[in-house]
Amino acid sequence: MVTSSATTAGAPTGADVDVVLIGGGIMSATLGTLLQQLEPSWSIRIYERLDDVAQESSNPWNNAGTGHAALCELNYTPERKDGSIDISKAVAINEQFEISRELWQHLLATGRIKDDSFLSNTPHMTFVRGEKNVDYLRRRYETLRVHPLFRDLEYSTDRATVGRWAPLLTTERDADEPIAATRATSGTDVDFGNLTRQLVDGLLANGAELNLQHEVKSLKRTKDGRWRLRVKDRSWNARNRTSTVTAKFVFVGAGGGALPLLQSAGIPEIKGFGGFPISGEFLRTDNPELVAQHQAKVYGKADVGAPPMSVPHLDTRVVDGKTYLMFGPYAGFSPKYLKKGKYLGLITSLRANNVTSMLGAGLKNLDLTQYLVGQLMAAPETKFQALQQFMPTAHPKDWEKLTAGQRVQVIKRDADGKGVLQFGTEIVTGAEGSIAGLLGASPGASTAASAMVDLLERCFPWRFTKWRAELASVMPSLDGVPADASTIDATPVPETPYLHADGVLDAAVYDSQADSRI
Repeated sequence: MVTSSATTAGAPTGADVDVVLIGGGIMSATLGTLLQQLEPSWSIRIYERLDDVAQESSNPWNNAGTGHAALCELNYTPERKDGSIDISKAVAINEQFEISRELWQHLLATGRIKDDSFLSNTPHMTFVRGEKNVDYLRRRYETLRVHPLFRDLEYSTDRATVGRWAPLLTTERDADEPIAATRATSGTDVDFGNLTRQLVDGLLANGAELNLQHEVKSLKRTKDGRWRLRVKDRSWNARNRTSTVTAKFVFVGAGGGALPLLQSAGIPEIKGFGGFPISGEFLRTDNPELVAQHQAKVYGKADVGAPPMSVPHLDTRVVDGKTYLMFGPYAGFSPKYLKKGKYLGLITSLRANNVTSMLGAGLKNLDLTQYLVGQLMAAPETKFQALQQFMPTAHPKDWEKLTAGQRVQVIKRDADGKGVLQFGTEIVTGAEGSIAGLLGASPGASTAASAMVDLLERCFPWRFTKWRAELASVMPSLDGVPADASTIDATPVPETPYLHADGVLDAAVYDSQADSRI
């Protein structure tokens, strides 16, 4: 936990800062770390509404902790109509995760983060049952293994081999049931809460400020192009309950709370966006006998209509040095946009410009609605059977229920102006680049470094040319990722008056607009 001595008591009314990061999660911590290294003279302030950082989606028990590299997740390798397997998204996600690992390695080497206790080597596996799924997994394996990023992937239909990889999958399983598994021993389990705290500690040690129990209530653009934030002090003994701060650049990394704040800012780019909150539950055990028999993250095949974030998996989890097993997720529903948020989150996010998107997406995805309703109505013993399909010997006495973090499924307008579900992670930036926010979920935290570099390029195009070489020296894979390989929304960088068509900076225009940018 970040100690109180590392926090500020709150900004005075009218205070000015270069960068404000809203939300104390992995995305804000990553962006702040990059900016502080690129521009050490810039002032950075973090506002977190709770009493510590990494308490929502970055909390280790609010996410699966998977280092998403597409080694085991089947939703990243869809089957085409002709039966071939599309691995383009898997390759992109693997490359993006490698960028995150390169950044973490650099921060370790330079002492910016103190240790690698947040990262555990944990094999990633895919496990399927039934002839049709076995055939699909075989074709997926044969397609992936020829790519250099997946050359170490193993495949087996042999029960004894699968049992050596993960004994709990095969013990007392019907001998006549067709099964298959793939394994990548290079997989990882990531405690994103631990990592976030280390990143924030590094930010504070180098001059950033952190305001805990401070909630940004609204954002308003000023005449000079900056942002005025109204901030509420939620602490019980606050002397000034409300204050304001003016910032040159604002990042809204508030998880499910990002959509309402971007709507508050009134930027046209957020029009049409909606969000549907999806809650979830996991089962967890720390029974040493069970934990000792399973060292892997094992992903299965999602039910028909299930969202990607609901793919069932039986995971090894390492949190604060202790190892657990976790199974899930089971879908749930709460109208809140944050786990520790308000119940009116969904209602208050509705606008005239996004109601059509929300309704259209709902009509297009009735199978998803049916799945969620079925999950909500399922009896506990029915839900437990899902674990027993992975682990035939599972017994309820060994497992406890755990409520996961709140996820907000992004809904946006398609080319026809109708609503469509947007899976993955989406960056929304204001046209002038002074504000940006992150929407969406998986692969999320695993691709934080890549996502934040993408954000930097969009929001600071006039500086990015200079930054690029330094970023690539830290994360060499940046120069090896094809431009179209990103899962982040590929909105082009907006034109700016600072650049000529050939990309050359117009110094006179740039200097004349110094007040409206950093």
